[in-house]
Amino acid sequence: MPGPAAETGAAAGRPLPQGVPLARDRRGATLALLSFAMLIVSLDQYIVVVALPSIGRALGYSAQTLQSVISAYAVASSGFLLFGGRAADVLGRRRMLVTGLALYAVASLAGGLATVPGVQLAARAVQGLGGALVFPCTLAIIDTAFAEGRERNRALGIWGGAGAAGLVVGVLLGGVLTRSFGWEAVFFVNVLLAGAALILTFLLIDADKSGGRRRKFDLPGALTATGGVTLLVFALVQGPAAGWASPWILAAATVGLLLLGVFTVVERRSRDPLMPPKLLANRVLKSAVVVAFMFMATFGSLLYFLSIHFQKVQGYDALETGAGFLLPTSVVVAGSAFAGKLVTRFGLRKTLVTALAIGAAGAIALGFSLTPDGSYAALIPGLIAVSIADGVVFTTMFIAAATGVTDRQQGVASGIVSTGSGVGAVVGLAILVLLANAGTEGLFGEGLRIATAEGIRTAVFVVAAGIGATLLIALTVRPPGTAPVAR
Repeated sequence: MPGPAAETGAAAGRPLPQGVPLARDRRGATLALLSFAMLIVSLDQYIVVVALPSIGRALGYSAQTLQSVISAYAVASSGFLLFGGRAADVLGRRRMLVTGLALYAVASLAGGLATVPGVQLAARAVQGLGGALVFPCTLAIIDTAFAEGRERNRALGIWGGAGAAGLVVGVLLGGVLTRSFGWEAVFFVNVLLAGAALILTFLLIDADKSGGRRRKFDLPGALTATGGVTLLVFALVQGPAAGWASPWILAAATVGLLLLGVFTVVERRSRDPLMPPKLLANRVLKSAVVVAFMFMATFGSLLYFLSIHFQKVQGYDALETGAGFLLPTSVVVAGSAFAGKLVTRFGLRKTLVTALAIGAAGAIALGFSLTPDGSYAALIPGLIAVSIADGVVFTTMFIAAATGVTDRQQGVASGIVSTGSGVGAVVGLAILVLLANAGTEGLFGEGLRIATAEGIRTAVFVVAAGIGATLLIALTVRPPGTAPVAR
């Protein structure tokens, strides 16, 4: 689907060059808006982490259900990302961006006003749905507004800096808000942020207009894909707590796999499939999906364990925990900002491999320094190395995802790689939390603190191994020298 301005130009008899659907004098402001929207979605994945103890006490969560505040968002977000990407292509990118931001604002208000866990978990799920619409829309608009190569790499560097930083800023902001205003503030702040982004979207991005070949939305494909991914992610998230042999977990996993099987059949018969087969022939996109999965399973999980280490091992309060993320935040932003330039100069594969090597070394250094009586200063070398890699890899994997993809398929390509990252976050955290908590059952006091530190170290060493495995995958990334994938 052509971008709004491209359609306007074509209608006026002045077609714009492919890949430049936004007026040039507005692209800078639009890029800033899209980066801001990405920051909102990204930070909300972890903004509640520091506030979890306060939320649990206020609303009466049990120790077993408190993690659901995070997983409710993750399940809904992961399940609807592919739907959001395709909806952006077919139904309109501004339309879906506006819808996502509106859902985000309303759900955030409901989450802050909630007085019982059920209402808040429902609000978090709607937040996840909103994020699943916003994420691929921002990426698709950038990918169609900036020509592939140096121009797009620079734009994605800025966008990626906002996204990668958001994961860390979420923990920092969550600590400040919880300490200063209470846990409700981590929800209410999104009302202001999403509201501002919503207003700017109407001002900066042209309305979607119909044009060209009419395309149908593959509703059966969307329903089966969304249902299948959502149920599988639910099973992975709840499996460790409910037990893998639980009837609910087994039923969710079984039905999820069946729905994905039906999705495969539906896609083969669809005239305008949700996931075009020729798009899947793009080898760089397939590699980007795997890298995105592994990135969130490893780098994304580190934030959670660092937060737990600061609070439960080092005894930091919410504000001190947030302050502990100031250093990695600044380094992540810098790494993301330079990632586009690095890709332009050295290429996708070399940039990815080098960054992942630095990240693996940093994770190993962190593992050795995360001791029960260790200092923050001892963490600094590992934190810097991991944060450099975090910022560079985050941006580079999305540059890879857009390589060789036509404008009309950028939304679904964004949805595919975003789904990979979302599922990776859930799978990685579920496995690593299980490993980290293995030796803590029945302990309390000093014994629990020491066992928690050892469990976190084990998880971080596993993260280092996962980053090393991702490096091997990155060695297979070979950008095509041919034209974009056929329509």
